[in-house]
Amino acid sequence: MIDQNMKQAVLDSFEKSFSKKDGVKAYFAPGRVNLIGEHTDYNGGHVFPCALTIGTYGAAAKRDDRMVHFYSCNQDRFGVYGINLDEEIKPTPEAGWANYPIGVIWAFEKRGMKLDKGFDLVINGNIPNGSGLSSSASLEVLTGFILRDLYGFEVSNQDLALIGQYSENNFNGCNCGIMDQFAVAMGKEDNAIFLDTADLSYEYAPIKLEGAKIVIANTNKKHKLTDSQYNARRSMCEEALAILQKTVDIKGLGDLSVEEFEAHKDVLTDPDMQKKAKHAVYENQRTIEAVKSLKDGDLAHFGELMRQSHESLRDDYDVTGVELDTLAEEAWKIPGVIGSRMTGGGFGGCTVSIVKDEAVENFKKTVGENYLKKIGYEATFYTVEIGNGPEVI
Repeated sequence: MIDQNMKQAVLDSFEKSFSKKDGVKAYFAPGRVNLIGEHTDYNGGHVFPCALTIGTYGAAAKRDDRMVHFYSCNQDRFGVYGINLDEEIKPTPEAGWANYPIGVIWAFEKRGMKLDKGFDLVINGNIPNGSGLSSSASLEVLTGFILRDLYGFEVSNQDLALIGQYSENNFNGCNCGIMDQFAVAMGKEDNAIFLDTADLSYEYAPIKLEGAKIVIANTNKKHKLTDSQYNARRSMCEEALAILQKTVDIKGLGDLSVEEFEAHKDVLTDPDMQKKAKHAVYENQRTIEAVKSLKDGDLAHFGELMRQSHESLRDDYDVTGVELDTLAEEAWKIPGVIGSRMTGGGFGGCTVSIVKDEAVENFKKTVGENYLKKIGYEATFYTVEIGNGPEVI
């Protein structure tokens, strides 16, 4: 559902920033939440994300010269930042948030899709910054979608996801998997995406939550993946895979069943490495089981698997922290909470919960009060809906 106020704000800001009204188009790309399947996407496993109706709004128009200008309503202190397409495109500290759309331009050019002229871009997002709901992937996919629309490049939405991931990996220095960009680019209203990250095969799974809502709780502890231990986790999993490949014929940790992992885990002599690999394997199997539960209408089991997922992310993968643990553990105590877990990369960000309609207000009040008491500052709660991928609005 497009927020007309957000759309109008980005168009008004474009006119104010660039004194131009004619030929300007408005765009939207969603944020995403992952229901289950965390830190599996770079291990060749399954994930189960969905696009949200909150996201990033953009207004853009081509220029007659080779300049590209960026302005964010959310990052007003940066003002307008510009690059010249005739100069080398590279990340710089001065660009700040604009390194994300600049990285997408760079990645398009790496694929031979060069911009003949520049453009002006204004963005306005309602994804809480640093929340782990993929504001960066939303911005990357939005930029790619705008480039396709303005310049007529022949790329699919799946290509937009791959280009966004490539730019974040190689331009912005975060070694993320494909899930975030794929969920943003391929989102479908009222459906989650059951994605096998090993080969990008996927299916849409209807999310029918009769009598329940998806509620996101934001720790309000900012995280930044490139500054976190995210890359270190990925490196350890890659090392574990290399060791296991000497014993079993696999391409990724997601190829292992629980039984196969248990039979071969002792080749991983580093206890911490073994725990990280265990999470990747068990979480992948939980995700497959969770989607089956959803198809069978067994929401209670889906919720139990969400809990197991959080416990594994806490105890084996070590990416939660006291803020996320408090939100999840307080949620589990509330009658009417079907399931709750951290979502996203971790180290801050959000939890996602499935809560019965009649319990939503009590959930927000009680979890919020207990979080404030323990952590010392407030959490923020959002009841969200599942939306579509990028579009012209």
